[in-house]
Amino acid sequence: MPEMMRAIIKPRPGPGLEMTTVPIPRIGPREVLVKVRATSICGTDVHIYKWDAWAQSRIKTPRIIGHEFCGDVVEVGSAVRSLKVGDFVSADSHRFDGTCPVCRAGQAHICANLEIFGVDVDGCFAEYVALPETSAWVNAPDLDPAVASIQDPCGNAVYAVLVEPVAGKSVVIFGDGPTGLFAVGVAKAAGASLVAHVGKYPARLAIGKALGAHISLNVTEPGTDVVRTLLDATRGVGVDVVVEMTGSQQAIDQGFAALRKGGRFSAFGIPSQPITLDLNGQVIFKGATIYGINGRQLWQSWYQMAGMFRSGALDPRPVITHRIKLDEFQHGFDLMTASDRVAAKIVMYP
Repeated sequence: MPEMMRAIIKPRPGPGLEMTTVPIPRIGPREVLVKVRATSICGTDVHIYKWDAWAQSRIKTPRIIGHEFCGDVVEVGSAVRSLKVGDFVSADSHRFDGTCPVCRAGQAHICANLEIFGVDVDGCFAEYVALPETSAWVNAPDLDPAVASIQDPCGNAVYAVLVEPVAGKSVVIFGDGPTGLFAVGVAKAAGASLVAHVGKYPARLAIGKALGAHISLNVTEPGTDVVRTLLDATRGVGVDVVVEMTGSQQAIDQGFAALRKGGRFSAFGIPSQPITLDLNGQVIFKGATIYGINGRQLWQSWYQMAGMFRSGALDPRPVITHRIKLDEFQHGFDLMTASDRVAAKIVMYP
């Protein structure tokens, strides 16, 4: 095995990324070394690329970025018991300690000492990555590597939509980023009677339709009345489930206005600034249930996702719009930051 590898790093504070050569990571006794087959670009990576206020407050440079990937185990630590050389694995990006009170309560995905690949520790935009045994998910050998690499964000959608069952229910998804698009497919696959999709980019709304959206609303088109359309579609009752994936004040307001009494609101989008909420009218007197969605339920979301893949009910491939080489990462980030947002999920191959 070589001693060095190519990797995409944030070398120093400031916009941009660089491709460089770094030592292949050495693994600990409870880790495995994975040769990366495919890795995908996430919105978090774009924040780091742009070096926005969040990135400046969180990222310590130099850092290999990236947290969505799949690959083959090529080396196994001395204390690893559940993995072997040759296993085709993906990873949950939320590294947990397993011993804190939160983990012991069965909520490892929000571990009190949580670390995230490519943010708090070196990530996967590289030829190799060190992976804790506890963070690994073994894939079916014949799973498309592109699909295997996007299970982390697709799992976000599974958790947000299926934190409670949606079969036979009306669901609206706000947001046409990749996770919002996955959520449309998950809701359809899980048997929702009505799937409405609200976004602002025509190319991505078209993907939502391909994934099963019954109603597609572009908030940038003059005359679009999101709340009225959703109320009309539910005979004035309101939707059973709102999945909010934008973090915008407008979407949050529209979501609560369209939510029926006793309905469920999944909050996944991250607001860029504090939002206002009419707690009396939108939550208390409406009897609404709000779930904060962070990561994926370990490992329930992964089992649900794998089952939907195997059954054929969920095919996430329409969301994967571009497949490029790792060396072409700059092109990938140019696509991700383009004003038309034609790109959805971009998968890179080392």
